[in-house]
Amino acid sequence: MELEEIYSLINADMEAVNQCITSRLSSDVILINQIGHHIVNSGGKRLRPVLHLLATRALGYKGSHHIELAALIEFIHTATLLHDDVVDASELRRGQDTANSLWGNEASVLVGDFLYSRAFQMMVQVRNMRVMEILADATNTIAEGEVQQLLNVHDPDTTEENYFQVIHNKTAKLFESATQLAAVVCEKEKSIEQAMANYGIHLGTAFQLVDDCLDYSSSADEIGKNIGDDLAEGKPTLPLIYSMRVGTPEQVNAIRQAIETGGRKNIDEVMVTINATGAIEYTAKAAREEADKAIQCLANIPDSDYKTAMQSLAEFSVNRTY
Repeated sequence: MELEEIYSLINADMEAVNQCITSRLSSDVILINQIGHHIVNSGGKRLRPVLHLLATRALGYKGSHHIELAALIEFIHTATLLHDDVVDASELRRGQDTANSLWGNEASVLVGDFLYSRAFQMMVQVRNMRVMEILADATNTIAEGEVQQLLNVHDPDTTEENYFQVIHNKTAKLFESATQLAAVVCEKEKSIEQAMANYGIHLGTAFQLVDDCLDYSSSADEIGKNIGDDLAEGKPTLPLIYSMRVGTPEQVNAIRQAIETGGRKNIDEVMVTINATGAIEYTAKAAREEADKAIQCLANIPDSDYKTAMQSLAEFSVNRTY
């Protein structure tokens, strides 16, 4: 399936989710409305809500809680973006100025906090303790992942194992929650719940791996942020970790210095090394393996257009250029 066809399957649900987001985003505090609408409506793919909606439909859900859950999942994701951009001092996201560059760090952090707390108000209204448990654990794990990543910044000795732990906690966890919650609201057996959770983990991991490839292989117009942002922030992502493992002593030293100092001063030299060592291909292969694992997790889900769409999203995650 093409992306447009996937989204068309859940068009009515997504319209309801967008209405819910707009309604729940409303606040008497004007600045909250301004910043919230700026980032929520800034052209994101709504991938996590889409996954939740597709998964609930694939499992035959007939209720309405999936709309509220999809919206609050997007709120949690948006809150992390607001906080991420402050921590990373980012100025561009999805091709637009970041909230922190427009309104300042203080406002961005506080509106992120508002979105987190609003998400928890919404999950309470679902009145399902298992839903609350999963989302409470997810938000805590995401926060741990953020701190883990902060500890890795400017550390060229970050291991591949540590890198994967960070992206599991920071990125894949909310994908996992989105699909796991579908099984929970559908009251499916534990084996199906675990399969859906694993699908989300593997898809989220594949998605982040491709993001790390794109940071060194696409244009700013394509990915909506500046090329080499990870290096500028001193983040040792998989292309850099692999290049240091297989590169010559001179190449390793160049990357180590680039990670330690940050900035884009040595970006050209780093790009030459990444290309020479096959680091993009290595990272893309790892993403492909994760996407294949995600598809395998759907083996015992009944065949339907929704299941096909979930398989297609796994393919999209590794074939995309943005």
